[in-house]
Amino acid sequence: MFQTFKDWFWLERFWLPPAIKWSDLEDHDGLVFVKPSHLYMTIPYAFGLLIIRHFFEKFVATPLAKTFGIKEEVRKVIPNAVLETFYKRSTSKPSEDDVYGLAKKCNLTERQVERWFRGRRNQDRPCRMKKFQEACWRFAFYLVITVAGIAFLYDPLLPSQYWYYILEMSFYCSLLLSLGSDVKRKDFFAHVIHHLAALSLMSFSWCANYIRSGTLVMIVHDVADIWLESAKMFSYAGWKQTCNTLFFIFSAIFFISRLIIFPFWILYCTLVIPMLYLEPFFSYIFLNLQLMVLQVLHLYWGYFILKMLKRCIFTKKIQDVRSDDEEEYEEEEEEEEEKKEEATKDKERDCLKNGLGPDRSLLPNGQHGR
Repeated sequence: MFQTFKDWFWLERFWLPPAIKWSDLEDHDGLVFVKPSHLYMTIPYAFGLLIIRHFFEKFVATPLAKTFGIKEEVRKVIPNAVLETFYKRSTSKPSEDDVYGLAKKCNLTERQVERWFRGRRNQDRPCRMKKFQEACWRFAFYLVITVAGIAFLYDPLLPSQYWYYILEMSFYCSLLLSLGSDVKRKDFFAHVIHHLAALSLMSFSWCANYIRSGTLVMIVHDVADIWLESAKMFSYAGWKQTCNTLFFIFSAIFFISRLIIFPFWILYCTLVIPMLYLEPFFSYIFLNLQLMVLQVLHLYWGYFILKMLKRCIFTKKIQDVRSDDEEEYEEEEEEEEEKKEEATKDKERDCLKNGLGPDRSLLPNGQHGR
């Protein structure tokens, strides 16, 4: 049964143009052709990249983050069994009635209950250190693989193309394996679709011998991601001006590479030009469907980038609109409240030292602050 399925799956009419047979792609006269079995190594290499990533984040990204002044935040709230039980069993965002009832039950003010839940939600969210580590790892990989891809593009030898494909596919496999632990954003499902489409496209282009097209597609994607990840790194470090500059560079490269070069050059060469010489066949249709899925994702992310550019131009601040806006707002609100409380306490201490009350009125004789 398995052999029957295998024979059906590898039918020549699915994969090859008319009049081309698998025997034509066998090694002969010193020519070496690609083989599907070459891709088996992507799985062990994906786990290898996860191991390399672990050590990279520990010994490279973390010290670099500390150099930029990013600290490992320890977010802890005051333990409260009643509130903790409600948080885990009911909801992390209680209604006004719930807040009122919990405040009565815990002998707290409603404001204290709201602050506890906000702090508890922040405790479950990834800290800036983790975000910086992820961005640093991706930046390092995209930088290395882009330089290698450009070099391999001018190398007609199969071994260089093989390693380029293996590394790219292993990287996307490792991203799929780490999706559960990586920082989640609004476009989580778009990322899953993108990774699956990228893996399917790379696998198919390798097996069907569309190596040139596959290499061009990967370079077009990687060249913009370098600037995006570097902008994220400086954003997490608080270097807003540098982040804005890098983001503008990324936006320009993104729109040129993915909304101009990709559809009007690469997609044109794979979709239109073959029809001048061949009749449509399965692998032609399947390849271009995957490329069009990627183009739809490019338009989807282009919309987010335009929103971020608009926010940057009018507010002078870049915020990743793929993140949960409410989460970032709550974190900023928490920090502002802590600063206000600290300022109020300092003010009260200064007033008491000068014999004044919190409202700067004179204290009666014999009364002192606690």
